[in-house]
Order: sequence, then structure tokens, then C-alpha cells
Amino acid sequence: MTSGKKKNSIKATTVNKHDESSSSLALVHVDVDVDLAPIVSSYNEKIRPVLDALENLRRLNIAKEGIQLPTIVVVGDQSSGKSSVLESLAGISLPRGQGICTRVPLVMRLQNHPLPNPELVLEYNGKHVSTDEKNVSDAINTATEELAGTAKGICNTPLTLIVKKNRVPDLTMVDLPGITRVPVHGQPDNIYDQIKDIIMEYITPEESIILNVLSATVDFTTCESIRMSQSVDKTGLRTLAVVTKADKSPEGLLEKVTADDVNIGLGYVCVRNRIGEESYEEARNEEQKLFESHTLLSRIDKSIVGIPVLAEKLVHVQAMIISKTLPELVKKINEKLNNSLHELENLPANLSSFADAMSAFMHIVSLSRDTLRKILLIGDFEEYPEEKQMHCTARLVEMLNSFASDLQNSAESIGTKDFLMDEIKVLEEAKIIGLPNFMPRTVFLTLLQRKVRGVSHMPVNFVDDVWNYLETIITMVLKRHSENYYQLQVSTRRAAENLIAKKKKNSIQHVIQAVEMEKHTDHTCNPE
Repeated sequence: MTSGKKKNSIKATTVNKHDESSSSLALVHVDVDVDLAPIVSSYNEKIRPVLDALENLRRLNIAKEGIQLPTIVVVGDQSSGKSSVLESLAGISLPRGQGICTRVPLVMRLQNHPLPNPELVLEYNGKHVSTDEKNVSDAINTATEELAGTAKGICNTPLTLIVKKNRVPDLTMVDLPGITRVPVHGQPDNIYDQIKDIIMEYITPEESIILNVLSATVDFTTCESIRMSQSVDKTGLRTLAVVTKADKSPEGLLEKVTADDVNIGLGYVCVRNRIGEESYEEARNEEQKLFESHTLLSRIDKSIVGIPVLAEKLVHVQAMIISKTLPELVKKINEKLNNSLHELENLPANLSSFADAMSAFMHIVSLSRDTLRKILLIGDFEEYPEEKQMHCTARLVEMLNSFASDLQNSAESIGTKDFLMDEIKVLEEAKIIGLPNFMPRTVFLTLLQRKVRGVSHMPVNFVDDVWNYLETIITMVLKRHSENYYQLQVSTRRAAENLIAKKKKNSIQHVIQAVEMEKHTDHTCNPE
């Protein structure tokens, strides 16, 4: 990278205001000038509204609707130097210490503003907390404790930090907890699994760009963050690597970043972290000297070293991901909007009077009656073509056939076992003085009543089953036609259940009476 200014033109697609004449969303192209003075803003004011719109969508938790937003996600193993990289980009101090410092997803929104004093605002749980460069670290810790507790556990509720400052790149990044395998005191035993779940949630969508922070002191192939990113981005086409601590392990660093054994498709950037009480300007000067004068590090191409180069690459990546995903994002949002409008149109009008409520009720009753007539009497199931349970005439015929089969196959109906043995026993016990070759009436009644008693429970059970089926059908029909009126849905179901209970009781009582009549006569009007 040269010390002079360099201009690049990037095409990014964004959403213009609603076109009233055509009622459609128009897309316009925005030319983005990249000004590469030390770490100055990379976007002009035309692209800022797009980032604001994306952040508003992120606050609305639009991902729960299945719509993923373009995001630069920062991941790395614990103590890999993530905080140092973000501090260098933002020019502010972030929480530091032993263990996990980032315990919630931290959404960092950097905005270039020619302000005499930087403006910093934290947003979480509906709060907007203003802070300053001196106290921002404490403010983040306080917010983190409110979200994740005072222990050392983590939480998946995001915390947004807005930094409005002169000479920072317009970037939005999500910093995630550092990967650790061994829980320390105060951390749950499954801390690794919790962190992994959060990271995978953010890096899995194709719209995410993975900023993988690696320490030069370790073997890249063993880094857990590399393994995670490779599991969702095997080709590395959406992974950018930042190599920190270059000054602490310069040996073999050139070979590491040129060999690319771990598929980093968007390339590497090697940086030097700020040390001690260095100012950010001093740190950048020392970084430049290091990569220009160090025996080994000076051999690394200047296009992949330094925080300013990292800022430039991130700007390019952000523009790339926005231009790539925004048209599809607009399409998905419009589809969701149209579906919601369609559902809204199908909702009933507000019932503001008794007359309106009665009219709606009578309409529901009329629709339910027509549906029940079709499916119970006519056998027309056009309203439920795929729901076989609602094809009532066919199901009732099946129930009747099953009942008839059960009667025929009952023990009382099968005469092949111990043929005539019961009859002979009854005849022996019913001997009287009478005409020869005539069966006494007592014998016939005894045999008949025994068989009737044997099957008397079956018609009662059959009637009970039929009414239970009818209750299910009627309840489903009423529920369907009153789904937009919860209170009415509850009351109509209760009324239907009460009515069916009365009808079932009457039907069962009628069947019981018919069975009892059969027990007291030696003939029947219905031989079947």
C-alpha cells in the first residue's frame, strides 16, 4: 500500500424510496469512493442509509423470519487478538482480561463523522446508553453483566455499540465470544458447546462474511475457528483471515500466508497489535516501520499487511456482500410483506357492536351448516380433498361394515364350536309335560336372551364411536370457520360438545331400550 491516496469505484446496490406511480421498489446503483488515507472512512454519505437500514432490520430480529442479513462476523480462538484488531479499527479500548472478555455478540457500527469529539452509544434491551472513549470499556462490561449475568457465562442476546468518530471506516461487524475448550471457575461445563452454537448460528448463512482472527504464534491448521469456518465455507470464498501478533512470531509467517493450507479465499492481512500505552497513531507508525524494516516481515507483500489495508479489504468485502445480497434481500422482504398483507386482508373486520357480532356468528353458523351437509349427507368433500378423515360418508360406511363384521364374528354368532351342546343342556333342564316334538317356549327364550346379552354391548359401543367421530368432525368444521374469532371459537366448541353429549346420551338410551325389548320377546321385527 502506498502512502498517497488511492481511489476505487465499487458498485453497490441499494434500495431507493417507494415509487408511488408504479408501487414498486426501484434499485439504484451507488458509486462508492474508497479514500485510503491512513484509516479514513471508506463510504460516502450515499451508502450510509443502507447500513442504517440493515441495522434496523437486525434490531427487528428479521432472521427469525428466515431472512438473513449480510454480515461481517468476527471469530477467533480465545486470546487470538480479536479485541486488539477491533480496537485498532475503531480507535477505542474494548474490555480486556483473563478468560472470555466478549460474552455476548457485540455488533460494532463504525461511522465516519467529522466530529470534534467522538460519540459512542450502547444499545441493548431497548436502552440507549451514551458513553465516551474513556469509559466505553466499563459501559460494555456493565451492559454485558445485565445481559449475561455477573458470572462468566455467555448469552446470545446482541449488544450494539455505535461509534461515530472522525477517520474511521464505515463498517458494521459482529464480534463473537472467543473459542475456549476448558471452562474456568464460574463458567458452565458446556461453555465450548454454547460458544460453538452461537458462532455457527452467525457464520452458517451464505450471506455472512467470516473474519477469522488468527495468532501468528500458532499453527493455522489447528485453530478451532478455522475448523468451524471450514465446516460452513469449505472453499473459503467468504472467509478473510487476519493474522495478529506478527511481531511476536515472524519466523515462517510469509510461508503460512502464501501457502494457504486452510483455504482462505478472501486472503490474509498481517497486523501488529497495539502494545502497552501506545496511542493508535503511534501503533500504526510502529506497524508500518515493522513491516518495512524487519528482516523477515519486510518480505511480505505490502498489499496484505497493516490495519489500513485491513480496513480497505473490509470495506471492499462489505460493498461486495451488500451488492450481492441486497436484491435478493429486497425480494424476500417484499414476499414476506405481501404474505403478511394477504393475511391481513383475510382477517375479519373489527366487530364494534352487538349487531356486528351477531351477523358474524350467523355467518359462521351458515358456513358450518353447509359444510356439514356436504360432508355428512351428500358425500361432497371438495373443501377437504386431501384430508381423508373429513370424507365422512366413506368413514361412516367403514364403521358400519366393521360393526357388522364384529357382530357376525362374535362368539354368540359362531355355532361351529360345541355344536348344539348349549341347546341340549337347556332342553334337558326344561323338560315339561307337553306335546311331543315341540320345543318348549322357555328353551327358545333362554337361548335367545343369552345371545342378545352377549352382543348387547356392541351396538352401544358402536353408537358411542359414531358420536365421538361426529364430534371430532363438527369441532374441526366450527374451528375452521371461526378461526379468526378466538372467543367465539371457544364458546361454539363448548356448545357443540354439550349438544353432542345430549344427542349421544339419547342415542345410547334408545339402543339400550331396543336391546332390552329383544330380551323380553321371542320374535323380532328385524331378523338381521
